[in-house]
Amino acid sequence: MAYDTSNPLAETFEFGGSSPITTFWIAFLRIVVGWWFFHAGVTKLVESGLNYTYGPAYLTEMGGTVLGPLAVWMGTAIPRFIAAIVPLAETLIGLALAAGVAVRLASAGGAVFMAFFWVGNAEFGHGVVNGDLMGLLLFVTLILLAAGRYYGLDAIIERTELVQQYPRLKYLLG
Repeated sequence: MAYDTSNPLAETFEFGGSSPITTFWIAFLRIVVGWWFFHAGVTKLVESGLNYTYGPAYLTEMGGTVLGPLAVWMGTAIPRFIAAIVPLAETLIGLALAAGVAVRLASAGGAVFMAFFWVGNAEFGHGVVNGDLMGLLLFVTLILLAAGRYYGLDAIIERTELVQQYPRLKYLLG
C-alpha cells in the first residue's frame, strides 16, 4: 500500500481564504466587531463626553488580579487620561475596523481592552470562557486573518507607493 510521505508543513500555509464566502465572512466579522466597539465608545461619549469616570474606577478595583499593579497605577496616576481615552479609543477602534483601516493596529488596541476586561472580571462568575475572552479572541482573529484586506480600505492602502517603499507598514494594516 502506497502513501504520501511528503511533509504537509513544507507547503506555504496562510490564514484566511480566497473563496468569496470566506472573504465575505471575514469582512462581515470585522464590521460587526467594529460596530460593537464604535457603539460602546459613542455611547460613552454621548453620556459622559471625555470624562468617563467609570474607567479609572474599574481599573482601581483590579487590585487583586494579575494586571492589578498596572491597572491600579493607571486608575490612580492618570485618571483624567483614562477617563478621556476609553470612550475615544473605543470609538476610533470601531471606526477603523468598520472601514477596514489599520485593522491590525486597531485590533491590537481592542485586544488590550478585552484583556483588561477579562482579567478585571477575575471572579469569573460566568467561567473562564466568557464574553470578554470571546471578544479578545475575535480581535486576535482579525489580526491573524488580516481582515482589513477583505473589502476594507487596507487593501487599497497596501497598494500605495508609501507602503511599497516601507513594506513593514503592512504589519499595522491588513
